[in-house]
Amino acid sequence: MQEWANQLCENRQFGSKMTDSKYFTTTKKGEIFELKAELNSDKKEKKKEAVKKVIASMTVGKDVSALFPDVVNCMQTDNLELKKLVYLYLMNYAKSQPDMAIMAVNTFVKDCEDPNPLIRALAVRTMGCIRVDKITEYLCEPLRKCLKDEDPYVRKTAAVCVAKLHDINAQLVEDQGFLDTLKDLISDSNPMVVANAVAALSEIAESHPNSNLLDLNPQTINKLLTALNECTEWGQIFILDCLANYTPRDDRESQSICERVTPRLSHANSAVVLSAVKVLMKFMEMLPKDLDYYGTLLKKLAPPLVTLLSAEPELQYVALRNINLIVQRRPEILKHEMKVFFVKYNDPIYVKLEKLDIMIRLASQANIAQVLAELKEYATEVDVDFVRKAVRAIGRCAIKVEQSAERCVSTLLDLIQTKVNYVVQEAIVVIKDIFRKYPNKYESVIATLCENLDSLDEPEARAAMIWIVGEYAERIDNADELLESFLEGFHDESTQVQLQLLTAIVKLFLKKPTETQELVQQVLSLATQDSDNPDLRDRGYIYWRLLSTDPVAAKEVVLAEKPLISEETDLIEPTLLEELICHIGTLASVYHKPPSAFVEGSRGVQHKRLPGSAGSGESVESPDPGSAAGVAEAPPAVIPSQGDLLGDLLNLDLTPPTTTGPPPAPSSGMQLGAMDLLGGGLDSLMGDESEPPPIPLRTDTPQSPQLHQSPSPPDYSPTELGGDLGGGTAMGAGFGAAPAAMPASFGAPVSGGLDDLFDLGGGVGMPMGAYSPPKTVWLPAMKAKGLEISGTFARRAGVIQMEMTLTNKAMSVMTDFAIQFNRNSFGLAPAGPLQILTPLSPNQSIEASLPLSTVGPVMKMEPLTNLQVAVKNNIDVFYFSCQYPISMLFVEDGKMERQVFLATWKDIPNDNESQFQIKDCHLSSDAVSNKLQGSNVFTIAKRTVEGQDMLYQSMKLTNGIWVLAELRVQTGNPNYTVSLKCRAPEVSQCVFQSYEAMLKN
Repeated sequence: MQEWANQLCENRQFGSKMTDSKYFTTTKKGEIFELKAELNSDKKEKKKEAVKKVIASMTVGKDVSALFPDVVNCMQTDNLELKKLVYLYLMNYAKSQPDMAIMAVNTFVKDCEDPNPLIRALAVRTMGCIRVDKITEYLCEPLRKCLKDEDPYVRKTAAVCVAKLHDINAQLVEDQGFLDTLKDLISDSNPMVVANAVAALSEIAESHPNSNLLDLNPQTINKLLTALNECTEWGQIFILDCLANYTPRDDRESQSICERVTPRLSHANSAVVLSAVKVLMKFMEMLPKDLDYYGTLLKKLAPPLVTLLSAEPELQYVALRNINLIVQRRPEILKHEMKVFFVKYNDPIYVKLEKLDIMIRLASQANIAQVLAELKEYATEVDVDFVRKAVRAIGRCAIKVEQSAERCVSTLLDLIQTKVNYVVQEAIVVIKDIFRKYPNKYESVIATLCENLDSLDEPEARAAMIWIVGEYAERIDNADELLESFLEGFHDESTQVQLQLLTAIVKLFLKKPTETQELVQQVLSLATQDSDNPDLRDRGYIYWRLLSTDPVAAKEVVLAEKPLISEETDLIEPTLLEELICHIGTLASVYHKPPSAFVEGSRGVQHKRLPGSAGSGESVESPDPGSAAGVAEAPPAVIPSQGDLLGDLLNLDLTPPTTTGPPPAPSSGMQLGAMDLLGGGLDSLMGDESEPPPIPLRTDTPQSPQLHQSPSPPDYSPTELGGDLGGGTAMGAGFGAAPAAMPASFGAPVSGGLDDLFDLGGGVGMPMGAYSPPKTVWLPAMKAKGLEISGTFARRAGVIQMEMTLTNKAMSVMTDFAIQFNRNSFGLAPAGPLQILTPLSPNQSIEASLPLSTVGPVMKMEPLTNLQVAVKNNIDVFYFSCQYPISMLFVEDGKMERQVFLATWKDIPNDNESQFQIKDCHLSSDAVSNKLQGSNVFTIAKRTVEGQDMLYQSMKLTNGIWVLAELRVQTGNPNYTVSLKCRAPEVSQCVFQSYEAMLKN
C-alpha cells in the first residue's frame, strides 16, 4: 500500500494534475474489451491513456486482471510515467497471476541495467514488492548489481528491497550473501543509503533476534553518527533507534555519543526528538552524576520536551505519556517546569488527566503551594471526572509532601464546605488516606466529616466514612448511633460497605464493649445467617470465633497497629520502567506496556533494559548471542517473593473510566486494572493488610498464603488503603492449596561426562503434540451458587490457553461473565476478556478458551504454579484456585547450542542441582525425546554409556529462566533419573512434576 501511495504521488509530476479525475468517472459496459484494444494500439498516447484507465478501475476495486498480458506488453517503453503505471498494476495482480508475472521478468532484468537510475531503482523496487516465489530467484542477480550501483538512489532502494526479499525467502537472502552486502552499505558515503541499510538490517534483526546482524562497534557507531547529520528525518529515526540498541564500552564513549546526538533535540519532527531523548536517557545511565556534562545534559533535555506540549492535543498526549515515564526515571529533568503542566481550559480530558498525573509526580516542597492553588481551582471545574481526579490529587500531595499535609487538609475542608456532592465524597475518601499516613494528627476534622454523613451515596465514600468512624470510635461520642444508621439497610449496601461495616462495628465493640454488645451481635447475625455472600459470611464467622474464644487475641488482631501508607505507590515497577524507557517514542511508551503485551505473534520482540550506571559494578556489555554467557543471559534472578512487593492482591484501578480520549490498547494486552469485577469490591475483599492472618475456621479452607504479607498498599483508592476498609480474610476461603515444600537434592550432583557432549548427537525424530492435562473441576457448583467450572491449560502456537467448561446447575440464566487473576509467580494474566457471548441457561454447558499473556503483575506463590482466579457473572463473584503445569511456560526458542549448554551447566553452582526419580515409564530414549520436544523440552545431545542413554535437554520459561536437564534412560529399567540445574532452583520441583506428567500421559 505504501508503495502505491508513493508511486501515485510521483505520477502527479507528469502533468496530469487536474485532469486525472476523468479516469474515475466512466461507467461504460464492455469497457474491458475497449481497454484491451487501446492497450494494443500502436499510438503511445492512446496506450498511456488506456493504462491510466486500467489503474483507475483497479483503484476503485474493479477486477481488471483479465488485461494482465496486455498491460505487461506495455512495459517495453521508454516513457517513465507509463512504466510506473504498468509496474503499479504488476504489483497488484502478480500474486493472483504468478505464471503471467514471469513474462515480466526479462523486462525487469533489462530495466535494472537501464542508463536512467530512476528506472533501475523502479525496477528493483517493483521486483521486491511482487511477492511471488517464482520471481524471487530471478531477482537475485539484478538486486546484487543494484546494491553496488554507482547511483546512491538505486543503492538505497536496493537496501530496502533486501528486507522485502528476506521476508519472502529468508534462506535465499542468506545464501546469496545479501546480508553481508547490506552490512557493507553501513559504510556507504551517502547518508540516505546508510539510513536505509540500517532500517533494513533492523527489520530483519527483529524477526531473527539472535542473529546479531547489526554488529555495532565504535567504528560502525561513528559512521552512523556521521550520517545522522545529513539524512532525512525518517533516516535519522532509523539511525537513532539503532544507536539506542548499542551499549557503550565506558562513560567517555557514552558522553561522546550524547554530544553528537544532542543537536537532534532541536529538530522540527517530534519523532526525531523522542528518538534522540530515548538515546540520551539510555546513555545517561553510564555517566557519573558528579560529571559537569551530566548536569548540562539534564538542562538540555527539558526545553525540547516542553516544546512538544505546544503541538496539537494528540501529539501532546503522546508527549505526556512519554514524559510520565521520563519523570518517574529522572524527575530532576523537569522539576523547574511545573507551570507547563498546568491544565488549559480547552485541553481535551485525556490531556488534562495526564498533566494532572505529571504534576503530582513533580510536586515537591518548593512548588507545593503553587500546585495546591492550581488543584483547588480544578476542583471547581464542570467536568466531574476531572474534578474527582483533582481532589484525589490533593490527597496524593498531602501523602507525598509531608510539610504540605496541613494545607492540603485545609483545602479539602474548604471543598467539603461547597456541599457539591461528588466533591464531598471524593474529599472524604482522600482524607481517610491522610489519616492512614498521619495518624493522630488531623482527627479534629472528623466532626466536619460526620456532618456530611447523610449526603454519601457512593460505596467508596460510605466505606471510607465507616472506616474513619470505626478507627476513631473512641473519639466520636455517638459512633454507635452513626454505625447503627448504616445497619438499617445492611442488605442493600454493596459488598464493600458491608465488609467495612462489619469490621468497624467489631472495632467499636472492642473499644466500648459494654455499650455495643447488641450492635455487634446484630451485625454478626446479619453477616453470617442472613447473607448469601461467602466472603462476608466467612469474615463474620472468623470475628465471631475470635470474639467468643479469645477476646484478647481479637483485640490484638482487629486493633493492631497499621503500617503507614507509602508515597508514590502508583509508580511503574522498576524493571518494566527500564524497558519502557528503551521504547520511548513507540506505542509501548503510550500504552505503558512492553511490546510483547500487545504485538501479536511477537516472536521478534526482545525485552530491553538500561545499561548499568557508572561505577555500579554491573556489567554493561550486551550479551553476545554467540557466547556461552550470552545465551544464558544472566537470567532474571527468580520470581520476587511476596515480601518484596507492595500492594494488594489485584492491583486494580478503581477510578471511573474517562469517556473521551485516544483509543485504548488492543484487548490482547488488556490491563488487569481495566476491568474491576466488583466495581471496586474485589480490592476491598482483600485490602486488610494491617491485620495479621486470622485464625482459620475450617481445615478445608486454608488461607491464601499471601493475603497479609504486603507491607504497604499500592494505590490511594480507599478500598486499597483502608487497613480494615476492605478487610482481607474472606478471599482466602475460596482458595485452597496447601503449600508444597521445595525438596532438597536427593543425592550428590550428577554430571556424567558432559565434556563429551559433542561426540554423539541424539537421533531426534518428529515431535509429538504438546502435553495438556485432562480437565478437572476447579469450582464446584455447591460453592458457586450453581456455577461449575472445570478446566485445563494448553499451549498452542506459542499461546497459553485456559480451556474451561462452564456448567449452569442452578435454576436461573447466567450472563455477564468476566474473569480476573491474582498476582502469580509468572505474571499470567488474561490477554483479553472472557468471550461468552450467549447466556448460559440452566443445565447447559459452554466451552470457553481464554488466551493468556505473561506480562501481568508478579508475586511468588505457594505452590509456585498456583493461580488464584475470580469469576464474575450476573449473580455474584466467585473465587477458586487451580494449578497450571509449568510446561505451559516452556517457550519455543528454548533450544540451546551445545557449547552454550556445556558452559552454562558448568557455570550453574552444584548446589542448584536437583535429582529426581521417574518411576514406571516404559519408553525408549528416542520416544522420550520426541514426546518432550512436543512440549518445548529440547534434546541438545544424546550419548550412550554402558547401555544407558543420557539425554541432555534444555527448556526456557516465559520469564527468561533456563532449565537444563540430564535424563538417564536404561533399556529394560522402567525407572528414569532426571537431574535438573537452574539458576532459580525453586522451579525444579515443578519442572520434575511436568516431566513425570508428560512422559506418563
